[in-house]
Amino acid sequence: MQYAAPQTVEAAIDLLTSHEGAHVLAGGTDLLVQLRSDRVAPEVIVDIKRIDGMKSIRDDSGGFRIGAAVSAAEITEHAGLGAAWPGLVEAAGLIGSTQVQGRATIVGNLCNASPAADTTPALIAAGARIVISGPTGTREIPAEEMTTGPGRTTLAKGELVEAVRLPTRAARSGDAYLRFIPRTEMDIAVVGAGVSLSFDDAGMCQAARVALGAVAPKAVLVADAAAALIGTAIDDAALEQLAQACAAACNPIDDKRGTIEFRTQVAGVLAKRAAVAAKERAFAAQK
Repeated sequence: MQYAAPQTVEAAIDLLTSHEGAHVLAGGTDLLVQLRSDRVAPEVIVDIKRIDGMKSIRDDSGGFRIGAAVSAAEITEHAGLGAAWPGLVEAAGLIGSTQVQGRATIVGNLCNASPAADTTPALIAAGARIVISGPTGTREIPAEEMTTGPGRTTLAKGELVEAVRLPTRAARSGDAYLRFIPRTEMDIAVVGAGVSLSFDDAGMCQAARVALGAVAPKAVLVADAAAALIGTAIDDAALEQLAQACAAACNPIDDKRGTIEFRTQVAGVLAKRAAVAAKERAFAAQK
């Protein structure tokens, strides 16, 4: 096994293209576990941390551009992100332990493609876009199109994620992410729910995005749940319709961590709570 630390995206793409068994190393918290358990045996490991922009959080036309090697800890400590996208920040703060967060990245969490990844529903709810570079150039896709199933992504041979782009935050907006776990911390989500809302001057919801994790082979954007909220003040009736739409979108597995019935019910409960939290944050930001 070889180790390479290219200093440009182009050099990294060349390595990924020319080796059949190449793996990208950003934080390594998933890759090292896979190596030790013999789940992967890469011909070369491509460390992207020395590439310009991979370790930075930058302004992006009023939004944010988060490099692929930015750690979860750096995200949770970033004042601008915490003010604009608290839901995504709290999702990043749920990845493993404090020690793990010092290395783990939200891009790695996304590319590992676990249906139970915490940051994926939060990224989807935020309307994040994923910047991908490869042999044929650079492309951007919505976060909800990144994973195609458990352990599978849309990345083609030679491609890597450069960054996550978060849009400009509209006035009177808020987001939230909640999950259910059997333990109090350092556990895998049985269900996760991310909600992002924007309101008009009259206090009515004018835009919404709702995403669920751990209830299907991949995190899902629930358009019907968002539609249940738009045009309302997020009252009890709207929240109940939200819960019903989330339950209808569920296609979970049945295992020792949670039954199909349990996950389906909890999805609606968490989405309602996340919507209430997002609304409170939207109006708190205006005070």
